[in-house]
Amino acid sequence: MRQHSTKSQLRKQHAKVFEIDSNLDRLVRPIELLSSVNPINIEKEKQRFFASKFNEEPQFKYPKIKFDPLKLQRLFFSQRPDRLTDPQLEELYRDVIYFYSNMVQCISTIGTKDEFYYNSLRVYGTPTEKDVENARYILHFEDEPLGPEMEKIFTGEEAKAYFEDFAKAYDFPLQVKFATHIAADAMVSNITQTLLLKRNAMFSQNQLLTLANHEVGVHLVTSFNGLAQPLKIFANGFPKNVETQEGLSVLSEYKSGALTLKRLKELSYRVLASDGLSKGYDFRTTFDMIHNQYKLNRNEAFSITLRAHRGGGFTKDRLYLSGLKKVYELYKSGLSLDLLLSGKVSIDYLDSIKYLEEIGLLAPIIHKNYAFEQDENSNKTLDFILRNLK
Repeated sequence: MRQHSTKSQLRKQHAKVFEIDSNLDRLVRPIELLSSVNPINIEKEKQRFFASKFNEEPQFKYPKIKFDPLKLQRLFFSQRPDRLTDPQLEELYRDVIYFYSNMVQCISTIGTKDEFYYNSLRVYGTPTEKDVENARYILHFEDEPLGPEMEKIFTGEEAKAYFEDFAKAYDFPLQVKFATHIAADAMVSNITQTLLLKRNAMFSQNQLLTLANHEVGVHLVTSFNGLAQPLKIFANGFPKNVETQEGLSVLSEYKSGALTLKRLKELSYRVLASDGLSKGYDFRTTFDMIHNQYKLNRNEAFSITLRAHRGGGFTKDRLYLSGLKKVYELYKSGLSLDLLLSGKVSIDYLDSIKYLEEIGLLAPIIHKNYAFEQDENSNKTLDFILRNLK
């Protein structure tokens, strides 16, 4: 009864905050940019691109939007955060409204090259000079010999069983579904808290360990922790949350012993592919850079190029490396990462999160990341690289 009473008092005390937060929650539900930006004809266009000897630009098609963008925009801006008497909360919710509005703008322009790219920049930014330097620095390291743990010998069904077994350590339900139209071999749908596996994909032992610690250990942990918070923005996402979420996820790979130099190089190629967008590179030029200049095999080069060019120019992937650097520095400073696991939050908003904790609007996390309590990495090259990123 006492806990219920405390929650009631909080809701009464911050009634306008809960009202705006609840309204935004209803508006945000149909928005999931990653589901919308993944083409529905990837395999067909991949085969056509290969058959043309990499000369014909792929013509990607996208799912239909399930909402009215203009109506949704109007509803976002009708929320009036200026009604909040607390200036810190007003500023936070103003930023949140602009962030969600930009997300709608992004989705509404998918497939229109220039428009979508500029909207993508608003949400995800473009690689900085330091990002590009860090990527090139990583790519200078000699490839390490690949062991049997890198061979793709596990089927989707075997991967599903692996993830289900991995998730037993966590007190939340794991839903695993197979999907055709996703750019990665696995991804989490935040709306449905579902782990999606690409149909017909094969997985290596290392990839299973990587994806388990990345997708389950962070993305699903922050999804379920966010759902348990008093405010819905923790589940729906703070502005700039992607950089922090992906940084946490790759740190989880590192701490669990799953991170490899090959994986770090993959994240570096993604930065260079995103940087190419600002230089006006088309799909063929980006693919040529990754495949011919950096000698990546054609399937991996296609995947990296697709991720950067989907929608018309998507810069999200540039955030994995910069996110890793920022989260790694926090981790090395001795700061607990628990606040960053409280939902889909951002390092940029740590002061706001601490303030929400002070006024009783942040609950302690329910689910931890177990890799953060381990130190399974034995690769000294990775230690050296992470310590020397700019």
